[in-house]
Amino acid sequence: MPKMIVSIDEVVIKEVQLTKDKTTLGRRPYNDIVIDNLAVSGEHAVLQMTGGEVFLEDLNSTNGTYLNGKAIKKQQLQNGDSIEIGKYKIKFVGDGVADNFDKTMVVKARPAAPLPARAGSPSSFGDSIGASAFHASIKVLSGAASGREVPLTKVVTTIGKPGVAVAAITRRQQGFVVHHVEGAGNPTLNGNPIKADPISLKNGDLIELAGTQMQFVQT
Repeated sequence: MPKMIVSIDEVVIKEVQLTKDKTTLGRRPYNDIVIDNLAVSGEHAVLQMTGGEVFLEDLNSTNGTYLNGKAIKKQQLQNGDSIEIGKYKIKFVGDGVADNFDKTMVVKARPAAPLPARAGSPSSFGDSIGASAFHASIKVLSGAASGREVPLTKVVTTIGKPGVAVAAITRRQQGFVVHHVEGAGNPTLNGNPIKADPISLKNGDLIELAGTQMQFVQT
């Protein structure tokens, strides 16, 4: 089944399988693929599926729809095509490519990259964090996933609900930072708004996002 992978700044924020003949994309909440950003028109584009073929059509949007870097009105999609709308990139994955989308509260994003070696520490590591890095996790304190604790072993981990509110936690050499990615409901850190500029996280910090409270735990 074909699908669309939506990302911003290389951080995947949602994946949508194309199950209908017509899938709409835009800023308004009634669209099948909602991108809450002012660069996106209320009804921006539509994906039409006919048999095994998928066509992308721009709906006279304000800022246009770009396919592999070129503005288009209507064009058939090929596996791996990149759609650009504002700062968002949407990758088209054709039918027959298997993948499971993590629909949990925390969506793991970019794989971790090795940090520069320090004296007395390992020079590289795989999926686990080396001795020179910080160990941290996010503990969910409310909602359906209450009690769940997710280790922050990726360079970037997105949290929240795609289409509602999403924030990203990024691991740096000096520690962890959080910033707002998308959504009208601004997340808060210890009661203060989290905006687009990264904010450093400290052990015990409380994050509230899309009605869910989480705690940053660092050891």
